[in-house]
Amino acid sequence: MTAANNTKNMNTTALAYIGDAVYEIYVRERVLQQEKVHVDHLHKLSINYVNNAGQAKAVKRMMNEEFLTEEEVSLVKRARNHKTASKPRNADPVNYKLATAFEALIGWLHLDGRKERMEEIIFHAMEIIEETKHE
Repeated sequence: MTAANNTKNMNTTALAYIGDAVYEIYVRERVLQQEKVHVDHLHKLSINYVNNAGQAKAVKRMMNEEFLTEEEVSLVKRARNHKTASKPRNADPVNYKLATAFEALIGWLHLDGRKERMEEIIFHAMEIIEETKHE
């Protein structure tokens, strides 16, 4: 998909759906690079990166640092504010919405063919999550 397909105006839930899958692949690759161990342990390591609290922390910090462009912040805010029927189980609703917004951003960049920028954001998010996982 390209910008000509108007990915910026896509439903943010659909963007988050694809963004979640894309981000998960990057997380699994990172965890595999860190340790070559049993798959159950790999799954436990990946949880640090894919939980909504970590993703919310990362996207908030990137917004505060002005790491994201105006266009990216606009999409994050639109996704965060999107009304949804689903309610998070065992998750803070604010973190859940921010994590979904982060995934929507990843999905938008992926579908828009902006792999380099998408990877910058993913790798920076992972660094933030690693720095803050013991807070």
